[in-house]
Amino acid sequence: MIEKTYTFESSEKKLIERIISDENVDINHVVLESKDSLPEHYSNSNVYLIILKGKLTISLNDSAKVVYASNQIINVPYNTKMHIANEEKSLLEFFIVKAPSPKTFN
Repeated sequence: MIEKTYTFESSEKKLIERIISDENVDINHVVLESKDSLPEHYSNSNVYLIILKGKLTISLNDSAKVVYASNQIINVPYNTKMHIANEEKSLLEFFIVKAPSPKTFN
């Protein structure tokens, strides 16, 4: 086989899992319960947030919060301060794709 396959969990509870981390890309799968968030941090690559389920609230570089819904992709440039949260009552599920891999910036 030439191709590689990867699996990710299905969850109704908070979950943060690394799916792929190689020289090309990092892909993480995240599930956040209502009123939960990720710690505020700076992007360590070009980040693409792919929303599968729910609504994602994000603030970039201390700007006003913006809400994005499922079936949207948000691009966050390298070295941008970001705070990601689920401020809704329903579950939020999304992928974080970092391309190129953050290893490129070290």
